[in-house]
Amino acid sequence: MRSHCRRLMAVPALLCALTLLVARPAGAIGDGDDTGDLGLSARVVRLYEDAARATERYERGRQEAEGQRAQAQRIEGLLDRERREIGVLREDLGRIARAQYRTSGGMPLTAQLILASSPEQLMRGQHVFSQTNLAVGNAIEKSRRAETQLIKDEAKAAAAWRRLERRNAELAELKSGIEQKLDEARWQLQGEADASVAAGSCPGAVRIEQKQKEFTSAWVTPVESYELSAGFGSGGSRWANRHTGQDFAVPIGTPVRAAGDGRVVKVSCAGAFGMEVVVQHTDGYYTQYAHLASVTVDQGERVDTGQWIGQSGTTGNSTGPHLHFEVRITAELGSAVDPVPWLSERGVPLG
Repeated sequence: MRSHCRRLMAVPALLCALTLLVARPAGAIGDGDDTGDLGLSARVVRLYEDAARATERYERGRQEAEGQRAQAQRIEGLLDRERREIGVLREDLGRIARAQYRTSGGMPLTAQLILASSPEQLMRGQHVFSQTNLAVGNAIEKSRRAETQLIKDEAKAAAAWRRLERRNAELAELKSGIEQKLDEARWQLQGEADASVAAGSCPGAVRIEQKQKEFTSAWVTPVESYELSAGFGSGGSRWANRHTGQDFAVPIGTPVRAAGDGRVVKVSCAGAFGMEVVVQHTDGYYTQYAHLASVTVDQGERVDTGQWIGQSGTTGNSTGPHLHFEVRITAELGSAVDPVPWLSERGVPLG
């Protein structure tokens, strides 16, 4: 029975551990809704950061939930064992009661006196009767304690599951709220960009504070995370001849960065490319960044590798949010080369 006790004591300990895990506060994912005083471009960047943190926190919560689920399943196994042990205790109680009846434990004392062949036999019978009563009492008390503990453990397990589900729901709701704010801000930014392109004039560089980041190579991709869409030389009704660059499918407001060191030779907000920036690099090549929603540099400005020069959008002749990235021999349209091998030669493979 000592081993039974050890197993029964393990259930409350596991329940306590599970309770501590699910009771951890969700905490603030971002810095709160403090973006009201920021410009729209900076607000979009801040919301991107908040959304990234929210997603990271949500994923951590989901992984914790999987671990807690395994722990809770282990607790369920121990609860099942408790139930089986209670069944054994009840069987023992029944067996003791039956044995007591067979050994005249239920016979009146007068009848025992008449039927006893000697005082010694009567005393032995009374001793057995006393021992049996003690065993019955112990069995009843043990069964009662086990059933009481089982009820408590089942209630704790159910409460832990409810807390876990509530915490995950809160994380999901917080993540969804930030993403909704981000989506609204992105399209507001795009609306302002469309108005500027329609007017044919750029609103000027929007300065966005960028965290310092050390790059190990002289060249980088123009956006940090992306999906490749239309490639160089693609055909279609959207282009007069062939596609002259590599498209990176990214959401509106994604920071666009200079592929390498250079100088901004063109900032334009009209025509088929919508808002665009052209950078001349130290090796003589030019890179173009088109269909932007905002520009964060001025013409003539020097830029470093990885420096933000704008935010992606869908201005100009564009069917959806993306960055059109082009590599040219000159600053003008018509001198483009395939950006994919060009970047690969510089240690930046696309994938």
